[in-house]
Amino acid sequence: MENSNPILDGRQVLEVTDIMSILPHRYPFLFIDRIIEVERKKRIVAIKNVSINEPFFQGHFPRYPIMPGALVVESIAQAGGTLLLPEVPDRQNKLMVFTSIERAKFRRPVLPGDQLRIEINVLNWRSRAVKMEGRVTVLGQLACEAIVMCQLVPRPDATAGPASQAVAQE
Repeated sequence: MENSNPILDGRQVLEVTDIMSILPHRYPFLFIDRIIEVERKKRIVAIKNVSINEPFFQGHFPRYPIMPGALVVESIAQAGGTLLLPEVPDRQNKLMVFTSIERAKFRRPVLPGDQLRIEINVLNWRSRAVKMEGRVTVLGQLACEAIVMCQLVPRPDATAGPASQAVAQE
């Protein structure tokens, strides 16, 4: 029998406050707004509503705003993190970081007003690393696809500044 998980058990919809209880990301770097489907340890579907008010549109690109592809791939990773981090017993002491991005393809630009549907399938999951396939669609059209690998790493002590963290690593 699977371990109980109070965050995901029996839930198909997670609101942004639920997502923020799982991920360390905050505005302006939180790129998922809602979870609409969950199959624990296997699959998740997230939604991102893209607004002209996103800070990256100021410079990417003036008079032709396009969401940077790297941030679309980041939304894939964040959706995967929302699926997998609740399964980690001491997640408050861990961060999930990229180790590779493979076969990333961008099929259509993501524009203000678009709603991203971010579908993640877990391909391989070990205790400290995961390989996930992500597909991002807008109105049923493929916008981005990628295979991402992430690893769990210890979270630096939040009370220590960067200088004391560097000294602690020596």
